[in-house]
Amino acid sequence: MAQVATQAITKHETQTSLRLATVAWVLTAVYYFYQYALRSAPAVMMPELSNAFGISPLGVASIVGLFYYGYSPFSLVAGAAMDNIGPRRLLPGAVAAVGVGAFLFATGNRELASIGRFVQGAGGVFALVGAIYIATKNFSPARAATLIGATQMFGMAGGSAGQFVVGPLIGQGLGWSTFWIAMGIVGLLISVVLFFVLPRDKRADLPGSWLKSTASAFATVFKNPQSILCGLIAGLLFIPTTIFDMIWGVRYLQEGHGLDYGAAVMRSATVPFGWIIGCPLLGLLSDRIGRRKPVIFGAGIVLFACLAWILYGTPGVFPPYVVGLVAGVVSGAAMLPYTIIKEANPPQFGGTATGVVNFLNFTFSALLGPVFGWILQRVSGGAHRMELEHYQTAFVPLLYGVALATLLTLVLKETGPAVRKVKE
Repeated sequence: MAQVATQAITKHETQTSLRLATVAWVLTAVYYFYQYALRSAPAVMMPELSNAFGISPLGVASIVGLFYYGYSPFSLVAGAAMDNIGPRRLLPGAVAAVGVGAFLFATGNRELASIGRFVQGAGGVFALVGAIYIATKNFSPARAATLIGATQMFGMAGGSAGQFVVGPLIGQGLGWSTFWIAMGIVGLLISVVLFFVLPRDKRADLPGSWLKSTASAFATVFKNPQSILCGLIAGLLFIPTTIFDMIWGVRYLQEGHGLDYGAAVMRSATVPFGWIIGCPLLGLLSDRIGRRKPVIFGAGIVLFACLAWILYGTPGVFPPYVVGLVAGVVSGAAMLPYTIIKEANPPQFGGTATGVVNFLNFTFSALLGPVFGWILQRVSGGAHRMELEHYQTAFVPLLYGVALATLLTLVLKETGPAVRKVKE
């Protein structure tokens, strides 16, 4: 009788713990939605920002790209801190920082806006790392890819909203600074909700001091060749979205193909919308077949074909939104390396592993964003309005990057559930 009562209590505690973990994950995913909306929104207001800051669109792109200079290095900070401190102590302050960054961006002052954009990236990275940490620490490993894909689905829903929703609002006369002030307020409200709702952390104590355990985690993860491969593959699959679509997509469609602003916004937004479908779908497929590599490889081939068509294809062959949507769907495979790196490293370093792959991934966006802007300026001769050929010359390296990522997948070690079962 006592044993039955003990089992009932244990079952109740487990169910309660899972409910709390679910609430924590959903709230953190909403935070990820929010920061992704801020990440993508500048693409639909480039002329307004150019006028407000008194600089060229290329100069605005440089300021906007500072997001990744905060996002990339703070990935390492977020990952290590998540392992040692936990999400409850970190996430409310991080999202508040994003809100403050939005206020700074709204000032219209170039220096303050640059600082604000950097702060948005530095605070925003805690959303993804925190959501993945909560998901993988509290749910079955067999559902890891599905949950990580669902996390990115929230992010890309925010990225899509930053274009689908914000674009028409700007087109109807909403002031760009009004938008950023409103987003600053939203960030502070999310911070308050997270502070009061996130459950207390239950973390295993790591041996030694915080600094020693952090150094040990970084050494373990960075010395693993699979970690580096995961970062390279994720980064090369991500930059067609983060650099080409989210920064230059609307202008490319306007100047390269003669679309009006509204149509360009809608077509550009199909890419992050495709991610909304692809991230959970490809994660679920990977979990179902128990393997990661075939999904990444197949998606890489399709992404290469879509990107080649976007740059060089004949307009009108496919329905307007199909190619961008498919490109977004298969781009969701870029999240599978986030699952692989956690499976390829010790479980106690899960947060650090996520931080490392995120750091390697978005270092590409941070370093290459200005490079693509410089190439575009150089091939266009500094022209105010670019031609299709200028965009093709500037962005053709993205094709080489996707091809390289696809080939590197062949070198990865398979870590899916099917392989682990065979080994066991």
